[in-house]
Amino acid sequence: MVDGVSSISDAASRTGAGRVGLATNFETFLQLLTTQLRNQDPLSPLDSNEFTAQLTQMSGVEQQLLTNDLLTSLLAAQQGGGLGAAATYIGKEATAAWSATELTEGRAGWTYELASTAGSATLEVLDSSGTVVWSGPAPERGQGLHDFAWDGRASNGNQMPDGGVYSLRIKAQNANGGELGAQVLTRGRVTGVEMYDGQPFLTIGNAIVPLTSLIALDEMSATASRATSNDGSSVSNLLSAINPLKLFA
Repeated sequence: MVDGVSSISDAASRTGAGRVGLATNFETFLQLLTTQLRNQDPLSPLDSNEFTAQLTQMSGVEQQLLTNDLLTSLLAAQQGGGLGAAATYIGKEATAAWSATELTEGRAGWTYELASTAGSATLEVLDSSGTVVWSGPAPERGQGLHDFAWDGRASNGNQMPDGGVYSLRIKAQNANGGELGAQVLTRGRVTGVEMYDGQPFLTIGNAIVPLTSLIALDEMSATASRATSNDGSSVSNLLSAINPLKLFA
């Protein structure tokens, strides 16, 4: 939100500074023009066309500043409208093609989708620098959606600190060893919206996802179910009732 507001404020400040400079320059221009008219050679007076052109140029600059004012107002209205439109998503169940989420109370969850039944599938959890901190076989290898919960423990057994941002990556192969289409999703209830760099972002669980990454939306509340994590424990499935878009043929 701060970035969006700052851009509008900066534009308004530049326009205001330009207007002050224009007023000063216009007064200077009038003084020079008056002096020029007062001291012109009676036998060779100022060309009326040149005089009109100078006035037109100053008027054009003033009109440009007015146009900048209008564009700044339109930008503010557009950003406010974008936030208001995104706010209508709050309370709905959403699915986004997004894999980054925050580790909270030692837990992070994702959903992965397989285009068809996999012969083998490996999940990898990466930290914010892209380093793999945990990897293991996918608990489910059938076609469709599967929830996965990570207990925050690295492969070496160390507990990763809360507050870190982690992403899930899946590598899947079919029965013949060929690459299988798969993707990681973020699913859950939209609890808030924010603006970053003029773009709306949705809060889904512990993740903040761009609105443009949304691929499915459902008004119905999700029915709670259980999903198995990598250490054998289970977590609530936030969206067992949703029917997401089928992205694979």
